[in-house]
Amino acid sequence: MKSALNWLSVNVIKQRLSHISFCAQNPHDTQKKVFDYLIHKGRYTAWGQKYSYHQLRNVTDYKQRVPISTYEDFFPYIERILKGEQQVLWPSDIKLFAKSSGTTNAKSKFIPVSSEALEDCHFEGGKDLLAVFIDNRPQTKIFKGKSLSVGGSIMPNPDAEDTTIGDVSGLIMKNLPLWAQSFRAPSLDIALLSDWEDKIQKMAEATLHENITCIHGVPTWTIFLIRKMLELSQSKSILEVWPNMECFFHGAVAFGPYKVLFETMIPSPDMAYLEVYNASEGFFSLQDQLGEPDMLLMTDYGIYYEFLPLDNLQDPYAKTLTLEEVELNKSYALVISTNAGLWRYLIGDTVRFVSKNPYRIRINGRTKHFINAFGEELAIENAESALVRACVATGAQVSNFTAAPVFIENGKRGGHEWLIEFETQPNDLAIFANVLDSTLKSLNSDYEAKRSKDIALLAPLIQAIPLGTFYELMRQKGKLGGQNKVPRLANDRLFMNEVLALLAEKGFGSRA
Repeated sequence: MKSALNWLSVNVIKQRLSHISFCAQNPHDTQKKVFDYLIHKGRYTAWGQKYSYHQLRNVTDYKQRVPISTYEDFFPYIERILKGEQQVLWPSDIKLFAKSSGTTNAKSKFIPVSSEALEDCHFEGGKDLLAVFIDNRPQTKIFKGKSLSVGGSIMPNPDAEDTTIGDVSGLIMKNLPLWAQSFRAPSLDIALLSDWEDKIQKMAEATLHENITCIHGVPTWTIFLIRKMLELSQSKSILEVWPNMECFFHGAVAFGPYKVLFETMIPSPDMAYLEVYNASEGFFSLQDQLGEPDMLLMTDYGIYYEFLPLDNLQDPYAKTLTLEEVELNKSYALVISTNAGLWRYLIGDTVRFVSKNPYRIRINGRTKHFINAFGEELAIENAESALVRACVATGAQVSNFTAAPVFIENGKRGGHEWLIEFETQPNDLAIFANVLDSTLKSLNSDYEAKRSKDIALLAPLIQAIPLGTFYELMRQKGKLGGQNKVPRLANDRLFMNEVLALLAEKGFGSRA
């Protein structure tokens, strides 16, 4: 029975492949249709009337009339929807809100999720992810077992009846169709628990004897679940618990620094790792080729894309580029208009194109998450690549990390400080630091210039901190699991000082 069900499911999902191929081959026509659809739908909303959408004839008109907006710009409108008003940003009723902090900031974001965004964006993205996995692994038996989602929680919206707030992963799980629910574990009453530590314990207990073939989740939080599974089962490898594990679909943070750790915990040469770019605001891209880190930009999910050069971030009417105009290997801030009523929304992520036929991207940073205290312009992509190389050189495995500037004071020169949790310690922390530094120099000419002869930047300070430090701090701040992430790079020392204060309480501290 399970073999027949697997065969049927595989062949049904495979039918999406022709549509994925068509959109990849005709991205400009697809995006034009999306744009026309969005403008038509938005005409009679409060936002559409404010900007006279009925007079918009083309993309040029749209860019000239409608400003690029941040979440803070949108919040007065979103607040109205949170309180029950409809047809503010989108014509259909908004019943769901994706709560996202993105970092450890206290202020949460509440992103409207329309029925169209749920069905035509998030759900389609999930089906297409399965389709490309099947295309890469035609003999898969993934549907003989169940998938496990390490996601967030949901709660009623206290300001409007019959509406729900939660992590986007929790909203998706709660609203999956019955056929999809039958393929997932554990039960929703466990998967949607808000207490992260209780959830991890109960998820481990509930799935200990399940046939789990696939995991979905953020790498950093999935690590905690796997550790709990190994502890509970007294196993050395997760394959002793789930021998038919085939794939890990991951997103939210870069996978490179964690790949070796996952390969240790799941020691199978056939294990597949596929990245997705599925944010609270929408499902944007997915990794369609095993072993290649590039992600295919999905152009037909009800999202219209613009790309903003990074030197114009502060100008709401800055010139943005369409897909036809982008250049390879240049960084752009992502600007989106969506089928949930986000109009020319500056999401905060930066991407670069590595291919234009088809359009494939890599996420290479955040508009607010970088270090540029001394003109070094250090981006997340640089940091993660350097960490990977330092780990290879010293046999280390990274569990979590953050970095921030050490500012110039009292005549001392500045630098960067790194706090790193190692799953496996480097055989020589000084060599690790040296490889990290030299790799950053090779990847980033601004960093290299500032490091020349220690003129502006001293060598990085590396502190190996105990496993679980970030977890403990996030727990104290009430930000475990879900969309909460440790800030990888910061241009200030707010988070860094919080971690150091916690370490001081515990009596830890040693630097390279």
